[in-house]
Amino acid sequence: MKGVNKKNSALLFIDVINMCAHEKGEIPEWGITFKKIRKMVPRLLKFIGDYKKAGGQVIYINCVPWKKKFLADNINELYKNPACMYYSRDSSDFSEQFYGVMPDKEDKIFTKNSYDAFTNPQLKAYLKKKGIRYLLVVGIFGDGCVDSTIHGGFSAGFNFIILKDLIETTDVAHRQKLQRLLKEHSWPTMFGETLDSDEFRKLFK
Repeated sequence: MKGVNKKNSALLFIDVINMCAHEKGEIPEWGITFKKIRKMVPRLLKFIGDYKKAGGQVIYINCVPWKKKFLADNINELYKNPACMYYSRDSSDFSEQFYGVMPDKEDKIFTKNSYDAFTNPQLKAYLKKKGIRYLLVVGIFGDGCVDSTIHGGFSAGFNFIILKDLIETTDVAHRQKLQRLLKEHSWPTMFGETLDSDEFRKLFK
């Protein structure tokens, strides 16, 4: 992590929203529940508080309503396959609200209409304008939007620090297994230093 400092780094807080964390967002008949996510969230919120007190910047990522008229064309094309379709069932804006946290007025929020946060060009433009080169990543789902954002950001030229204990996915066994492989192999060997938040705390002063 040589070269990382408070001015050239920021934390990306990805998709910790009701659709991906709240009990009302679960789909039990599909086996989709979020107990592991809800267990992780208090640690994540504590880290964010400590990180901001230390002078770090947090950038919040959420998504458009996960419905056909708001999503990228290729997602809608994919969702023509019933085995892939995952549209939101929520008729209000509850699903897109942040879960357990309210960003401060000075915090930046970027909204995406696909998995990768970098599909919103304003995010990259903002990071470049601020001289941010290093991105800490936390959030959900590790095997979904977090992984996609790491790929997109790395391809855009950013360096990553991946806080593995503050990234979680659904309770589904095969998704947990995939996320474990990402944390143990793919991310540290291909995309950036992958460590626990307590290890990072000791290094970021």
